Amino acid sequence: MNTIKAYEEVVDFIAAGTTPQNIIAFRPSEEAQERVADLLAREKEGELSSAEKSELDHYLQLEHLMRLAKARARDFLPNE
Repeated sequence: MNTIKAYEEVVDFIAAGTTPQNIIAFRPSEEAQERVADLLAREKEGELSSAEKSELDHYLQLEHLMRLAKARARDFLPNE
């Protein structure tokens, strides 16, 4: 899996027109989760190429963006 695929998952999700509940429930694909786990494990061992380090950085930016979106989506839910 490459970084573009991960971005495409997020862009497709947003473009589909979603609800706050769907944003909160969003999870990356198994493939994306496995790739990030692999990159993180290999980073700890100092085994990443510069391209892989860049890819990991992009994943971390996406994770941050989705955390912000999820927090904001909660503001749009009715108070219960």
